[in-house]
Amino acid sequence: MIFKSPVERGGPRRGRFAELAEKASNLTSSPLFFLICLVFVGFFIAAHAAGLSVEWLLLAGESMSAVTLLLLALLKNSEMRAEHAIQRKLDAIAGALVEMNKDTDSRALQELKESIRMEEET
Repeated sequence: MIFKSPVERGGPRRGRFAELAEKASNLTSSPLFFLICLVFVGFFIAAHAAGLSVEWLLLAGESMSAVTLLLLALLKNSEMRAEHAIQRKLDAIAGALVEMNKDTDSRALQELKESIRMEEET
C-alpha cells in the first residue's frame, strides 16, 4: 500500500483535513495558543509543586503529550504543503526557462532538462 501525502490527495480542491490543518496552523501560531501552552506548563509545574495526587500529575503530563502529538502532525502537514507549493513554482519556472530557450542547445539547458526530468514526462 502506498500512502499519498495530504497535498496529493483529492485533486485540485482542498479537503476538509487541509482546511482544518490550515485553521489549526493559524491558531497555533497565535499569541493565544502560546498563552494556552503556558497555562498547561504552569498547571504541570503547579501540580508537582503542590504535591497533588498521581492522577492529577498524569492528567497534566498526558495533556501536554497529546498537545505535542497534535502539533507534530500539524507541523508536518504544513511543512509538506509548503514544500509542494515551492516545488510546483520551481517546476513552472524551470518549464518557462526551457520553453524560452527552446532553440538553443546549451549545456545549462541540458542540465536543467535533466534536473526536472523533462524527457520522462513527454
